[in-house]
Formats: sequence, C-alpha cells, structure tokens
Amino acid sequence: MCGISGYYSFHKSISSKNILEMNQAIRHRGPDDEGFWLYDHSHGLCFSGNDSTQKIQEQFPVLQEINSNIALGFRRLSIIDLSEKGHQPMLSEDEQIVITFNGEIYNFKKLRKELEILGHTFYSTSDTEVILKAYKEWGNSTFAKLDGMFAICIVDLISQKLILARDRVGMKPLFYHHSEQGLVWASEIKALLKNEWVKPEINWDGVYTNFLFQTTLAPQTCFQRIFSLEPASFMTVDLKNQKIIKEKFWKLPSPSAKNISQEEAVKKIDELLSESISEQLYADVPVAVMMSGGIDSTLIASKSKSFNANINTYTISYPFSDEEVKNASLAAQHFGVSHEVKEVSDEEALEQLKENIQHFEEPYSSFEVLINAAKYAHDKDFKVVLSGNGADELFAGYSHTLKLNRWLLMRNFNFLSPLIFTKDKFSQRVKNYFSQDDMFDFFRQSQISMMPLEAKSLIQPDIYNKINSELSEYHLSETKNYSGYFEYDMKYSLSSHHVFRDDLSAMKYSVEFRYPYLSNNLIDYVSALPQNIRFNGIQNKPLLRKTAEKYLPESVLNMPKKGFSFPVNYFIKNEKRVRDFIVENLESLKKRNFFNAAVIDEWWNHQEHEYDWVKIWQLVTFELWYQKYFEK
Repeated sequence: MCGISGYYSFHKSISSKNILEMNQAIRHRGPDDEGFWLYDHSHGLCFSGNDSTQKIQEQFPVLQEINSNIALGFRRLSIIDLSEKGHQPMLSEDEQIVITFNGEIYNFKKLRKELEILGHTFYSTSDTEVILKAYKEWGNSTFAKLDGMFAICIVDLISQKLILARDRVGMKPLFYHHSEQGLVWASEIKALLKNEWVKPEINWDGVYTNFLFQTTLAPQTCFQRIFSLEPASFMTVDLKNQKIIKEKFWKLPSPSAKNISQEEAVKKIDELLSESISEQLYADVPVAVMMSGGIDSTLIASKSKSFNANINTYTISYPFSDEEVKNASLAAQHFGVSHEVKEVSDEEALEQLKENIQHFEEPYSSFEVLINAAKYAHDKDFKVVLSGNGADELFAGYSHTLKLNRWLLMRNFNFLSPLIFTKDKFSQRVKNYFSQDDMFDFFRQSQISMMPLEAKSLIQPDIYNKINSELSEYHLSETKNYSGYFEYDMKYSLSSHHVFRDDLSAMKYSVEFRYPYLSNNLIDYVSALPQNIRFNGIQNKPLLRKTAEKYLPESVLNMPKKGFSFPVNYFIKNEKRVRDFIVENLESLKKRNFFNAAVIDEWWNHQEHEYDWVKIWQLVTFELWYQKYFEK
C-alpha cells in the first residue's frame, strides 16, 4: 500500500524537480520509504530519496536535479515484506521491466506458486515481485488474474511500452494528465499539480456531475484535462510513437438464468466471504476491523476471529450514533473480541474541518468520519483496517433501492412532466420525479443531491451553456430491472464515490483500508446470481442478512440502514461556528461570479427539506476546493 507518481515526456527531457515534488505531495501515502527510476531514451537509473531507508540510500544515490524523459516515483507504506527487498521501483533481473505498484494482491501466494512451477525464482516475499514476474510470463493478461486492489505502472523497455492499470472496482485511485508535452500520472491529483505541464483549471463538466451525484463521475474530475483511469482497465503508451490505447480487462458478469436456491447461495457467500477475510487478514503489521455497528462490518469482525483469535476491533462514536455504538459493543462481546470505542467530539470534528475538506480534491457533501477512523487507527499503530464498504452495492443495501419497483411503475406517467408549470418547491420535485426516464436518472435522483434544474438555476448561464448537461456518455446498459440499477451502484456509487473517498481518508494518515466484500470471487458470484434472490424490493440486503443470521445478535440484524457519517444538519442548526463558517465561505463564493448569488441566498435562508443542507455543503466545499487548488 503506497503511492505512485510519474511522467513520460514525449519530446524533450525535463527536470527531475518535477518527480521530486510530485512524490513529496503524496508523502502521507507512504512515509516508510521512497524511490525513483529515471530513463533518458538510452538507459535507466535507480535513485533513493531523502525519505528512503538508510540501506536504500547506501544502495542508490539520492536523486538530485537531472533531466530525463521518463521518471517513476514511489512512496512506501510497508505492509508485506517490511525489508528493503520490497523496495520500489522494482526492476526485473535484466533491468528491462520496471514496476511501481500501489495496493495489495491477496492471491499473490497462489500466483507465486504457479510462477515457480513455470520456472520463475523470487528474491523477496512481496506481492510486487509477483506482479513483475507475472507480467513477464503473461503480459497484459496479468491484470485479470490479480485479486486485490491496485494502481500499477509498468515500463517495458523490451516491447517499448508504458502501461497504467487499475483494479476491477477502482479501490486504488490513478489519475493522469495527457497533453502535447507528455503524460503525467499519480495516485492523487495533488501530485499531478506539481508537474510543470499541469496547470489547474476548472472542469465544469466534472463539477456538474459532482453537484448532481455528490461525486464526480469517472473518468472526469473537476480539473480540466485530468482524468481518472477507469476501473478494470489499462492504458498502453507506445514509447516509439506516443500512441495511447485503453482496454478493459474485466466486466461485471450478467445474472444467470440458472435456478439457484437461497440456501445454496447463502452457503456459497459464507464460504467466499470467509476465504476473502482469511486472505485480507494477511499482513506483516497489526490489523484491525472497523465496526460501524451495522451488519456489514460486524459480520466481518465476527468471522475474522476464527482466522485471528486476537483480532482488534474499534468503533467511531459521533453525535447520534449511540445505537450503532451500543450494537457494535454488544456484538464484540457476543463473539468475544477486543473492542474499543473512539468518541469523536464536536470539537474534534470541527478542529481540522477545512484541511480535511480540502484533502479530497473535489467538492464534497458531508463531514468525512472515515478520516477520524483512519486517524484513530494510526494513533493505535494499526496500519491495516478491514472495512465493510462494498456490501451495500453488492447486496442491494441502500434504502433507495427499495423504491425501484415503484419508479418502474411510475415512469409510465412521465408524460405529465411538461404539464407542470408551477414553480414552487413541491411542483419542482414532482416535475423532477416525472423526468426520470432512464435508470441513470433514477440512480441520480437516489443520490440526494442537486436536481438538474437546481444546478441550472445556480450556475451562471455563460458557464452552464458550455456544460454537457445531457450526460449520455455515462449511461450503462439501461436494463429496466434491479440488474440495471446494480451496474450503476457498482460503477458510480462504489468506484467513483465510496472507495475513492475511503482511500483518500485512510491514506491521509498512512493507513490501508481493505474490503473483504470486494474480492474477485465474491463479486463474480453475487453478480451472476438470479435477480430474484438478490433483490426482493421489500428488505435491503436480503442475502447478506440471511448469511449473517448464524453469526450476529438480533439487535444488529434488525437495525435499520444508516449511513456512516457525521450529522451535518445537526451541526448547521446547533453550532454557531459552523453557521459562521458556512456564511463566510458562501460570501466569498458569491464574489467569484460562478454562481447565481440570489439562488445561494435562497438555499441558505430557506432550508425546509430534510436534505436541503447537502446543496449548501456542496457549495461550501466547492469554495474551499477552489481556495486550495486555484488560489496561490
């Protein structure tokens, strides 16, 4: 688990000051070691950095200012094979293939055995070396074989190719900037902005999707010409002619028509989840399980004990989370594991509010409690934390999923939308509801964010008129049933939103979050199950609940779905400091003339609906994002 950065200059060599500053920008991702590899069209050289271990500095010179065409940077968070043998960039024996890798490969031991049978020998016990040897053996077919989370850069001097790859569901981020000068990539946008070719400019198409979905839909970001490499894909750059090709190495399986009983499915899910937990508990550093008090994380904690009797669990307590905290503590007592509760006070939540918001590289719609969870893990020396994230998407966990059947019925009356002429809030909501023609629209509505008409009234016309507001390029198969909705949940709710935010939250404090629900086998199996046993329209997560019955107490099983986040609405209503903070930033935002000031005032002064605060918070976080990345 680390951070990677790099660039390839198409026409002329450029200063290594670029890679040094890029790598420093993501130091938080890997404080344990750093390394560099530079290439100038004739030969490559390895360098250490100021944060490299003493042994690495003895082995490689510390990088000073020199020029090169290709540069790879690496930050290490030591999790597996803590020795210098796991150092990156890692080179093949003939020094013709170089890799930097951020993530964890859970099936690396199985792959290693396969490769050893094929004649490969290994110098380290790291998963990085397994990927390197696997690429030598299988080429680009390697990526489909990897079970885990990864962002990978490979420079292959034999075939004169540079390859960037990202895991199936985007658990590890990988951003890139492509221009006439060259290609720049990194684990975080902060690093890209340190490169001399990359100048921050607002991408209003990205901002528009951010306002509508509470996150920016990949491959767009909120920065012009900075893109997110899409999950389950790899990008190949030909070093001879700079031609770029993007390919997918996996797609979500379609539901099977095969008749499978609920009992059979539950048994298999139980087995696959156990296998995934077993593999993801492997580390050469302490591991903990973060419990929110709900089914997802509590089930992971209960099943972890059979693989690690001394497993540690913890829960983050914040205002109005009493029931969740109580259930987590009862559950931990029920299956006999060590458990601690970390209470996050109002003071602590507000202490680093601005810094935390600006860490996310785009506008955001809540207080991110996972940053506090990561900080606590860091303070307790837990470098690895197992998370229940992914279960809601995989098992139909969100409450809005239960509205799907009603929407499929009501969309027959969408012809009424043009007949609604009144402008009051209720009429606008009804009009918005009857304008959801596609599954994409239903998914958008379920994100509880700005409506398209609201975004249009907010954004100044000269800006809005240049935005591609149709968004047709984001539409998926549009199957009119749960399977169609499932595609959107997995691609946008999970990949563009939750695991992306998880990664930034965890890595701010040099902590690795792992996701047992997102193993290859579990995703493939659940995705291919018949729709009728995955989704019943009455109860969320029916299959996972059934699986959890023999492990969890009734109080956890029967607890209603609740998001793991701070009650922002409570802070807005009850904390003068928060209201003053909001007003200060809204006033600053209005002066920029990006948005209609009258609409901002209307939204702030008339918060009636339960989630009206979301729009306000998105505007506040837009202002803070702009301050951080566009004002010197």
